[in-house]
Amino acid sequence: MKNSKFAWLLSLLLVVALFLAACGGKEEGTKTTTETDKETTPEEEEAAVVDEEQVLNLIMTAEIPTMDSALATDAVGFDLLNNVNEGLYRLNQENVAVPAIAEGEPKVSEDGLVYTFTLRDANWSDGSPVTANDFEFAWKRAMNPDTGSEYGPYMMSGVIKNATEISEGKVEYTELGVKAIDEKTLEVTLEKPIPYFLSLMSFGTFLPQKEEFVTSQGENYAKNSEAVLYNGPFSLTAWDGTGLSWKLVKNDQYWDKDTVKLTEINYDVVKETATRVNLYTNGEKDRTSLDGEYAMQYAADPELLKELETSVFYFKYNQERTGEKTPLANVNIREAISKAFNKQDLVDVVLANGSVPANYLVPKEFSFDENASDFRDVNGDMATFNVEEAQAAWEKGKAELGVTELSIEILGGDTDLSKKMDEYFKSQLETNLPGLTVTLKEVPFNVRLDLDTNQDYEIQVAGWGPDFQDPYTFMNLWLTGGGNNQMSYSNPEYDKLVNSANNELALDPAARWQAMADAEKMLIDQDFGIGPIYQRGLMFLQKPYVKGIVAHPFGGDYSYKWTYIEGKN
Repeated sequence: MKNSKFAWLLSLLLVVALFLAACGGKEEGTKTTTETDKETTPEEEEAAVVDEEQVLNLIMTAEIPTMDSALATDAVGFDLLNNVNEGLYRLNQENVAVPAIAEGEPKVSEDGLVYTFTLRDANWSDGSPVTANDFEFAWKRAMNPDTGSEYGPYMMSGVIKNATEISEGKVEYTELGVKAIDEKTLEVTLEKPIPYFLSLMSFGTFLPQKEEFVTSQGENYAKNSEAVLYNGPFSLTAWDGTGLSWKLVKNDQYWDKDTVKLTEINYDVVKETATRVNLYTNGEKDRTSLDGEYAMQYAADPELLKELETSVFYFKYNQERTGEKTPLANVNIREAISKAFNKQDLVDVVLANGSVPANYLVPKEFSFDENASDFRDVNGDMATFNVEEAQAAWEKGKAELGVTELSIEILGGDTDLSKKMDEYFKSQLETNLPGLTVTLKEVPFNVRLDLDTNQDYEIQVAGWGPDFQDPYTFMNLWLTGGGNNQMSYSNPEYDKLVNSANNELALDPAARWQAMADAEKMLIDQDFGIGPIYQRGLMFLQKPYVKGIVAHPFGGDYSYKWTYIEGKN
């Protein structure tokens, strides 16, 4: 995920609080000004939309892997969950976390460890009330080993009392520090004081689930749109669990339903750029992403939107596959691949969508210290494109492996753009690294997620969008056993630096900042644990009658709660 696109809470610490999640950080797009961009008062907007058909037609480039908030790990899932469900807090139009199902601010104990939330009157889509037990049940379910949640342990460990011990198998999941005092009162006990804990409450892993419904559904829970309950602005319908289309409809049980203007959002999964553009130009879709030749073709179009995301994409180098070491276990082979392809040409010619080369992990224009200095200024660029250095490392690596030729597989997506990128990588690497043969494995998104989880790949094109606004959201991915580290990378010194930033250095901003910068340099420019590729930019065509889409820098990519149609007819 987003940036999201995609960022969240933490200015300096997030102490342990912010362990993870899916998807991306980005800033609101910019658009060429048209007459429809004139500012209006809320009263004028209300009057203007009365006679409009409030239907939005959108495109997704990947299927829905799951609608279970305990299991979601991807941008598609978190984006939809953000629009059909709601937690204690929600990101508003200014990307500030504000009370949602929580009715106002919680009471906080003097030691900063115990938060007591009072819930507002809110209902599920079946008309039953949202209760404190729905939060207790959902959070504990996410920590139950039988559920198999990746994000539950990652987000809650070091944050919610006992979560770390539960993750380590030392304490039962039922001992998680969350308790429903009564139907309207939820008590949360933290492991230690966390200044930005309330912002964390807007993240998808902390959404509620109704115990009675989940239990009655059994293994069928969240496998289709009828097997989920919704307490957010919209409800999901017409999703059979595997299909390439679905829709959101306004949830009349939502506590803030009067704010929601759209009655329906229609989605279709379309992976080919040409098809997406055709659907947009013939009026079947209201918004579409652009890349490559299409981005250049529509660069001056008045309906163009641009977004610079805080999502970074990279090669994951898997050092062990099916119990055996891969060629990527050799640091010189990893260095060679990291430096052997021209990132500038990739973003200019292949992507052509506003993306920029990434010679780093933590994105630029994302996280700033107390002096408003960008984290990116500390290390600058690392592991830059350099054929001479790449070939020197390549020859050294081959000699250490005792081979003159190597065949390496790259795992990528099955979209049009993914295929073009993979072909570019293959051409660059085979040209610049003598004796290398690259094979391409291009699969649907959900298949790639499974292969990643099972560590069944050699090189994978992957990306990460932040879960909160702090470098730690990127750095903790690569801890030994970390949330995205299905590639057997491990360095005790890296672990020490990153863990210190989240513990003893939490209240020393300058030292904490430097520790994370040192860790980033170790990962990228010493161990070559991953190979950064690009920081994503996005270009969209959007119909001028579509108003009020809110892009988020982390968590769910977009909110449609405030979206409306004006001037279409």
